[in-house]
Amino acid sequence: MIKRLARLVVGACVLALFAGCAERKTIDYSAYKQSRPKSILILPPLNESPDVKATYSMLSQVTYPLAEAGYYVMPVALVDETFRQNGMTTPADIHQLPMPKLREIFGADAGLYVTVSDYGTRYMVLSSATIVTATAKLVDLKTGTTLWTGSATASSQENQQNQGGLVGMLIVAAVNQIISSVQEDAGYPIAGMTSARLLTPHPNGGILYGPRSPKYGTD
Repeated sequence: MIKRLARLVVGACVLALFAGCAERKTIDYSAYKQSRPKSILILPPLNESPDVKATYSMLSQVTYPLAEAGYYVMPVALVDETFRQNGMTTPADIHQLPMPKLREIFGADAGLYVTVSDYGTRYMVLSSATIVTATAKLVDLKTGTTLWTGSATASSQENQQNQGGLVGMLIVAAVNQIISSVQEDAGYPIAGMTSARLLTPHPNGGILYGPRSPKYGTD
């Protein structure tokens, strides 16, 4: 029995090791570097969460990190109005538009397709947390080639420390619930954190720097 348990433990460790290695695998940036997009069109994010505010909350946040990374981002208000004037009002329909047509209309080199899978506040007995999770795909609008994919999540509970024992935890949870209930959109600042994590260049699988960045070509 002891030998069997030992084999199971060793097997589990080996699987964990391989899983860790898989998470750290190198991302292939060859298509990205060959395309080197200068301008990006952000499509209205798909919303898979029950909160109707997720699409435009995320849409209003993703421009900043892309601009800081060195890209020209098509003005989201102008893009949204263009879609509306042409009868396209739902993200699902917009995401199905032919890429050559998007390039013809907006003239962008690449399109950013974002999906929000989690958005909103979860209430539990001793705590509450506002969580935003999103995935993104950057696609060359000329060729339809996927240049990069990524995902990120952020929570209001980050960096919070449980102090004061059970009573303290109950008080903090109650205060957080009150704040969330009176705020018009508690997920908005968390969406900003998620967008920054998702679209800020970094060596662990992030996007590459754009041509307007002084670090362009160094990654």
